[in-house]
Amino acid sequence: MKAVIRIGTRGSQLALWQANWVKNRLEGLYPDQKIVLEIIKTKGDILLDTPLARVGGKGLFVKEIEEALLENRIDLAVHSMKDVPMEIPEPLWIPAITEREDPRDVLISKKNLVLVDLPPGARIGTSSLRRQSQLLHYRPDFQIVPLRGNVNTRLRKLEQEDLDAIVLAAAGIKRMGWEARITEYLSYQVSLPAIGQGALGIECRRDDRMINEMVAHLNHRVTARVVTAERAFLRRLEGGCQVPIACHGEIQAHVLRLTGLISTPDGKWMIRDQVSGEVGEGENGRQEEKLGIQLAERLLAQGAGRILERWK
Repeated sequence: MKAVIRIGTRGSQLALWQANWVKNRLEGLYPDQKIVLEIIKTKGDILLDTPLARVGGKGLFVKEIEEALLENRIDLAVHSMKDVPMEIPEPLWIPAITEREDPRDVLISKKNLVLVDLPPGARIGTSSLRRQSQLLHYRPDFQIVPLRGNVNTRLRKLEQEDLDAIVLAAAGIKRMGWEARITEYLSYQVSLPAIGQGALGIECRRDDRMINEMVAHLNHRVTARVVTAERAFLRRLEGGCQVPIACHGEIQAHVLRLTGLISTPDGKWMIRDQVSGEVGEGENGRQEEKLGIQLAERLLAQGAGRILERWK
């Protein structure tokens, strides 16, 4: 055992909740092991006045934490999987993905109105091009207002700024115990989630055998297989935060059903499709990856490449 195990995390209230959840689980498994949190400020926590698509996308919330791992300043890191870039530095990997919380998006409106009942020209706050495109596809009259900051900040801006509603991830709201604030859970048909939304990834060094063995107990096999498929879809499209891309998978009775879409930011051109296939045990993610790639190929055959070329 190590004298102290250090978990790297961002410093927002939600990030600390997530890191403490992992810490508490590990302490339950290894009660004699001392475990502490190390708060690391990322570029995404500093640049709060610029849309994500303009300042680098996914790596914004991960890079500095990965640097701490590479420099042995921390032993493991806890990330929201939707923030994890497709390319992970070679000495690092993600051996554990925790059981997924509700992956849906939610609407929180000032007057408790559901999406369909919001007034013409309603102002909706979101930092996500993915959410923006789907909201505008659903109702082109909406005015989308850029909204950065942690969950607390966004909830405060709903009250302080001239917004009718905001859209957030259900997972974060539920983890914080703020479910009473939710006006409506948005269906997958209206707002397909981000890749990995609702799942936590635990990142560590490949050669740290002890940490790898410890965090393996937190891996949720079904969630890991679904997220593997979703990430394979994104990898094949070579997409990031500059292009609205969404994907969500579910496994039932050994059948994985995967739905994905790509859109222009204004929602006027959206390509959406679905694939399904049997995923047997013990295949080490190969079948899941094949399905993710298959879905991406279907979208590319329908014109996704032109959207990528225009908007990346």
